[in-house]
Amino acid sequence: MNNLDFFKAYFKNEFKATYDIIKALPSDQLEYRPHPINRSAYEIAEHIAAHVYDFDVIINNKQCDERLVHSFNSPTELADNIKEMWEQAEASLETLDAKQWEEEPVELLINGKSFVTLPRMHMMWFFYNDIIHHRGQLSSYIRPMGGKNPAVYGYSADTI
Repeated sequence: MNNLDFFKAYFKNEFKATYDIIKALPSDQLEYRPHPINRSAYEIAEHIAAHVYDFDVIINNKQCDERLVHSFNSPTELADNIKEMWEQAEASLETLDAKQWEEEPVELLINGKSFVTLPRMHMMWFFYNDIIHHRGQLSSYIRPMGGKNPAVYGYSADTI
């Protein structure tokens, strides 16, 4: 199995966990933050969605100006939007060959300024792992927000 096939398998597996965490956010508590220095649940959720949007940009282009916000009205709306974007990225992954994945450079811009240039696979793994990291943050917010944590990698105390 090459790196592209490995990524595709893991990418497919992580969608449900991301979708379920976003959908589990209590819509009336989106401004929750455990400490003033932390991002709010809304800010983290929109950051995750922005990264999902960027997946397809990275797959199909040699430059990505990182999307920093992704406004939404409700967690359910955002989860459904993430689903559409994730499916689009999955379809786009099917157009790549191993060479395009492993060797083609993609430049990451932040607010139009060059930040880093990496092979596409490294850029995708970077964004992918950042989503998992932020999803973990949200999972620690859900109970204090009054919600129930969905099962991510097995049961949660709220799903037993």
